[in-house]
Amino acid sequence: MWSFVRAVKDREHRLAPMTWIAGAAAIVYAVAPIDLIPELFFGPLGLADDVGVWGIAAVLIAREHARWRSGLTAK
Repeated sequence: MWSFVRAVKDREHRLAPMTWIAGAAAIVYAVAPIDLIPELFFGPLGLADDVGVWGIAAVLIAREHARWRSGLTAK
């Protein structure tokens, strides 16, 4: 996993624009004081939107990791 992060940092692997957007959106949404479903009123159900945003970002990053790994085996 760390070699993937290093490849992205060293620009050996370029992430798709949607992955950058989803990652940035997940970070902004996690720190933003505004929440679509507030935990204060809905309790654990309020965590569903947070988990959804992080889930989408995780799927996109996993897809990028698989794409990077397949590029290594193709050479």
